Amino acid sequence: MSNPGKRTLVTGGAGFIGRWVVAELLARGHRVRVFDDCSGGTPANIEEFKGHPRFEGLIVGDVRHRAEVEALFSDDVDVCYHLAAKINVQHSIDQPRSVVDNDILGTVNVLEAARRQYLTRNGVRKTSGALKTSAPKVVFVSTCMVYTPSHSPDGIDEEHPVRALSPYAACKLAGEHLALSYHHAHGLPVTVLRPFNTFGPFQRTDAEGGVVAVFLQRALDGRPFEIRGDGQQTRDLLYVKDCARFVVEAGLNPQADGIILNAGLGRDISINELAERISRGRCGIRHVPHDHPQAEIARLLCNRAKARRVLGWEPRYDFDEALAETEAWVRAGRREPVPVC
Repeated sequence: MSNPGKRTLVTGGAGFIGRWVVAELLARGHRVRVFDDCSGGTPANIEEFKGHPRFEGLIVGDVRHRAEVEALFSDDVDVCYHLAAKINVQHSIDQPRSVVDNDILGTVNVLEAARRQYLTRNGVRKTSGALKTSAPKVVFVSTCMVYTPSHSPDGIDEEHPVRALSPYAACKLAGEHLALSYHHAHGLPVTVLRPFNTFGPFQRTDAEGGVVAVFLQRALDGRPFEIRGDGQQTRDLLYVKDCARFVVEAGLNPQADGIILNAGLGRDISINELAERISRGRCGIRHVPHDHPQAEIARLLCNRAKARRVLGWEPRYDFDEALAETEAWVRAGRREPVPVC
């Protein structure tokens, strides 16, 4: 009899990283259900999985709504990958309440639903105290944007100081602490992940997208590149396929329970250099005032030693290979439609 795999739930699974997490889970033989409000992602991102024998479909809903989230856990979830979040830094500065409601309240709803599933499954009446390992695991996907800059040649590890330079970063830190508190207070298996700047196919290429996707689309359209600030800030650019593999492995490995893990390429590049490499002289490059200079981090370079030690994870794609694949996807015209659910 074949192993049916774990039953997994991916909140934000119609989004950029979430879509690749779904693909990775299906490829490994697990059953997958997606929950997404389609405000950032789109059903088109997961259209190809329709008809897959282990894909249990997209449920359109909102993590802010407790009853909707609790219903997701009624069929027994083994692992929940929680990626549903408002990720636009400028939006968090301009409209912080919406980000707080989504990223903090939504995380509480997921954690509570996971805890209540365990209590219901086991006929336990108590509302506190340690749970057994049969409780559903929650993987909280945070961000490298919680870190302060570092000029160490070894990069930023998980013990590096954190600082919330935007409400977005503050909400991610709050979500991390909430997730870990459920691990310590209730024994809920939880892992917190801090992937560095992720790029690749299915990332939005408009102003809501990442810098690589935006630059590639501008090059394709023959439009000038706009660099916020002086362009000397650096980023560690992680390919989304490597990121998804990291996220999935963290959810399946009990050695990751109760800890924080970074993932990155281990190599940073300045925004100026990135623009030159993608433009290749085809487009003009101009510097414009930064929308949110107070939230900028001057240098981000990942130290992934802990992920290597705990998960055995290493990136498989170098930057040039990943950039070529992403450029081919953009050139193929796979632009995302306006989200409609």
